[in-house]
Amino acid sequence: MNKHTNMYNPVVKILISFCLVFLCSNILLAKDPVTISTKQQALSYLSTITKLEPSKHWINVEPAKFLENIRLNVDDPLSLYAGRGTNFCSYAAISYIPLNSDPVGFVKFMLQLYKNGTASMGKVNFTPSKGILKAAGTLRFKGKMDTRHADQIWLLLLADHFKGYLNIINRNYDPGDEDRFWAASNLAKFNRMIRKLFDYKIDASGSDLFRPRKKDIADYLLQHIDSGVVFLYVNNTLLAKKDHGAKKRLPTHFIVLNSIAVENETVTITYWDNGARTLRQMSRNFFRRIVFGISVCQPNEAHAG
Repeated sequence: MNKHTNMYNPVVKILISFCLVFLCSNILLAKDPVTISTKQQALSYLSTITKLEPSKHWINVEPAKFLENIRLNVDDPLSLYAGRGTNFCSYAAISYIPLNSDPVGFVKFMLQLYKNGTASMGKVNFTPSKGILKAAGTLRFKGKMDTRHADQIWLLLLADHFKGYLNIINRNYDPGDEDRFWAASNLAKFNRMIRKLFDYKIDASGSDLFRPRKKDIADYLLQHIDSGVVFLYVNNTLLAKKDHGAKKRLPTHFIVLNSIAVENETVTITYWDNGARTLRQMSRNFFRRIVFGISVCQPNEAHAG
């Protein structure tokens, strides 16, 4: 009897947590990105592409795996995966915007990049380095990413193009750099990527070292979560109980905040990262400790209608 009880305890706890979220009277959900094109339009466009020839530029990318990966990302945007052990979390997080707001534009961008070796998105013209062109399709021991060749191209491309102070020492890709500072992002770089790629305005607070100057972070998010897409820069050592060594007291991870509820001193959030949604419940004080950056993102007026 005890054996079966212990086995079902985790399931019971999850069900109880979800019930608590929906029972909270002041739960608020994040606003979805402004829709430019729809999933069905993107899937319809992809249905016209039955076969791809091998790319002359991405020599290690398999056409079938690339196309299958693109279809998966369009059909299930939350499935995009940053890879086990990589520093790609910031690039995976910002993918939430194009995959949910303009999947047709994202598909066309990726196909142009695959066929021509260069493509433009927003204000950025991407011309990948030789190291990236060679590396995409070869990443291994990254979990589901091993066979997701489109994700490898997209995430490597962003890390290759955008640089911040974390990249001063290592600016050019070498094998294995996806796990090192070469692929890392700081908060300013993260916000700059969103502005450049999607022409969004950002209400940003916090930093890489100091938490946002808000009287109460949870209350602030309750007031702003329905203003746009909300990203949090968090200490993942505490949030997900992952060991980042020397980074234990610093922010290490970017997530998309989907909902937040506050009941007395308890904060309940759902967030998306690394291919899945997660629900967490914690105290106000713990929540304040883990959040270092807040980015509330909205498209500029010229692109909002």
